[in-house]
Amino acid sequence: MLSAAVLQEAEQRRLAWRCRRGLLELDIVLQRFVKEKFSELSLQEVEVFDGLLDLPDNEFWDLVKSDKPHKDKVLASIINKLNTASQQPLKEY
Repeated sequence: MLSAAVLQEAEQRRLAWRCRRGLLELDIVLQRFVKEKFSELSLQEVEVFDGLLDLPDNEFWDLVKSDKPHKDKVLASIINKLNTASQQPLKEY
């Protein structure tokens, strides 16, 4: 029987793989986000984040860097967390 921790770890690895992008800045932010913030996400946030990974790189990067407020609270929460990850110095990774 699989435990919740094993399933969470498998989902984190799957999403980390999906976060590999062609746009270096986005790749770094997404890898950092999955490494540092994944365990804080609710199931609903994981589902929305997984959907965001379907966006083209430039569109996704524009969304991360946007200051535009989002009506969807779950999307706003994820964008806020991604934006926080994008503000850390890139040389750390």
